[in-house]
Amino acid sequence: MCHCPIRCCQYRPVPPFSFQSLQCCTCTYGPPRIPIYRRQWPPCRSLFRKFFLRGDIPISRYFGPKASQQFIKWHVPPEKLDFQRYLPLFFDGLCETTFPYREFARNGIRDMLAVAKEKQLLCCLPMLILPAKRALNMKDPDVIIATLRALQQLVQAGPWIGAALVPYYRQLLPIPNLFRDCNVNIGDQIDFQGGNRVGDVIDVTLQMLERHGGPDAYLNIKYMVPSYESCVLNR
Repeated sequence: MCHCPIRCCQYRPVPPFSFQSLQCCTCTYGPPRIPIYRRQWPPCRSLFRKFFLRGDIPISRYFGPKASQQFIKWHVPPEKLDFQRYLPLFFDGLCETTFPYREFARNGIRDMLAVAKEKQLLCCLPMLILPAKRALNMKDPDVIIATLRALQQLVQAGPWIGAALVPYYRQLLPIPNLFRDCNVNIGDQIDFQGGNRVGDVIDVTLQMLERHGGPDAYLNIKYMVPSYESCVLNR
């Protein structure tokens, strides 16, 4: 506030609710913004990149006739790999946003889950939660979509995996709850994104978790995502 008869001075910004705000020629600045949707970059490079550069992961780039469909050349068949060692490494690479580590990690997860057995996935499931949570906490829409699609394929790999994921909903669902409303309502127009929006992928993932998670899945999803409505009970 200013008590000068002829105001010719510049306002000096001061913090609110302080004695300085009662001084002459001062103005209070507003509250700071909460960066709730700001992207959080990992403090260090992923273990996937470290092991890949060291040559511990038996993959390379495929340059054959079907390179547009197959990105990875496996030097060892993925079904013969130790899933408890390599699958958590590939999940740790979901937070990569640079080429070619991003493509190696995402395509590696897809190839390994396609040939994995349910017993192998149940043994290494607790080791996949922390890398997936770290990737979701980056708040990058592209990384979130890739992580959720990996979880969709993981749930469909066996009938008991969805129920085994229910205790880990509190680690996996806070970020989907935050980004669930980040969608565009286009009415009766055609969506040319092809289901690549964050809100659409989150809805599909939650419905898939409920269908494969057993009788306790809906209550645990509802606890973490209050705006979610059941796709099984409301028919």
